[in-house]
Amino acid sequence: MRVVNRVLVGLAGLVLVALGGGVLAIGLGVRPPAWWIHDGPHDVLLSDSERTRWRDAGWWWPTVLAALAVLLLLALWWLVAALRRRRLATVLVDTGDGEGALLHGRALEDALAGEAAGVPGIARAHVLLTGRRTAPAARVRLLLADDADPATVLHDLTTGPLAHARDSARLAALPTEVRMRAAGHRAERVS
Repeated sequence: MRVVNRVLVGLAGLVLVALGGGVLAIGLGVRPPAWWIHDGPHDVLLSDSERTRWRDAGWWWPTVLAALAVLLLLALWWLVAALRRRRLATVLVDTGDGEGALLHGRALEDALAGEAAGVPGIARAHVLLTGRRTAPAARVRLLLADDADPATVLHDLTTGPLAHARDSARLAALPTEVRMRAAGHRAERVS
């Protein structure tokens, strides 16, 4: 979604800068090229003939309304996707009394990342909680040390920090996606 957002904002910005800059330049007296939509500073955006050109065609208004409806739906989808929270704010912990307690998602993320960073072979850990507060899921990004064995690190992570987080929050399950990346190191010098 981040890439789509950047591309759409970039394209919208380019179109607005091109059109606005062109209108401003023509208003200041710059002679426009032959292909430009305005002829001079006293030209209107749409002439009478352009505005009434398709008025009698039966397909024109349904097509215009359908295109505008599609554009509106795309804009609403983009707005909802941009405003939707990716990070889980709270986790509902079952306290056994039927009420439950709320645990801040950031607190659980920080605790899980801190404990994961202490696992041998992990240089750095980043945790993001997603999902619903009654059924959270975790996304873990790990930076592995030079000499780390990925299988061992994954085993230690699942039996250690992830199990502790699941048990301390009294969750039935904590689905987790783990992404590992090896730490870059300089080539060793051979003499």
